Amino acid sequence: MERCDVARFPPPHGRIPNFVDAEKAAELISKQNFYQDATMIFVTPDSPQRPVRETVLRDGKLLLMASPRMKSGFILISPEDGDPREASSIGGALMMGRSVDLTSVEVDLLVTGAVAVDRTGRRLGKGTGYFDQEYVALLNSGAIDEGTLVACTVHPIQIVDEVPSEEHDIRVDYIITPGEVIRTRRHRVKR
Repeated sequence: MERCDVARFPPPHGRIPNFVDAEKAAELISKQNFYQDATMIFVTPDSPQRPVRETVLRDGKLLLMASPRMKSGFILISPEDGDPREASSIGGALMMGRSVDLTSVEVDLLVTGAVAVDRTGRRLGKGTGYFDQEYVALLNSGAIDEGTLVACTVHPIQIVDEVPSEEHDIRVDYIITPGEVIRTRRHRVKR
């Protein structure tokens, strides 16, 4: 990504890489029926998903986010909590949002990022398994079910031929780039 000049700050090493035109990916996801029909959307706290978090709040939807490394659990941010630009940041979400018991929420859509993703929906994260843990916590609490859609925003350069995966890895239903929506062939994993 750095060689192709599509990486943005912070440096892409050891994290879900931020990418050029992440805002366009957020705009494109917001035009999809599955997004428009959603009332509450879970979005990971990674830098490239900040435009998605801001868009969710600007569109008057409820935003659910895991605190970084899940140290403070899950945070619910309402569009009325403050300026969407500020509230979509990690610091703003921690300050303006409120901790929430997952058994009291119903999430309609999950949005995550990836280091790499393939067209079957297999994704490679930063290697710590946080999204898988977040997914399981949401599933076990009843906030989502196995039919809840999962979308991933990435730069096209992050789409690869094949991502190795294990049975417990969560696959995505949609890959959203700044200029394309890709419906994957996600295979549901029974838990």
